[in-house]
Amino acid sequence: MFAIIETGGKQYRVKQGDVIYVEKLPVAEGEPVTFDKVLLVAKEDGTVVGKPVVEGAVVKGKVEQHGKGKKITVFKYKPKKNYKRKQGHRQPFTKVVIEAIEA
Repeated sequence: MFAIIETGGKQYRVKQGDVIYVEKLPVAEGEPVTFDKVLLVAKEDGTVVGKPVVEGAVVKGKVEQHGKGKKITVFKYKPKKNYKRKQGHRQPFTKVVIEAIEA
């Protein structure tokens, strides 16, 4: 059994026991989190596709940790104009362990 959920503007295919890294959520570490935007639920007996979401379906998980991703370098440059800008960025994330899919 797996589900496709949407959070942070992205879609994730999850099943029970999976660990996913999502955009930072306003939930403390160790607290439960529920995803109610379930787009698809696939079971052994068939697949349910939402229009746009599956009614009554919820994916439950637990926040394991918060953190920041790898550093990327943002470099802007315009030739012959003496314009250079260098900036770094680390995207914050939340590590979530999927505990249950209720459909």
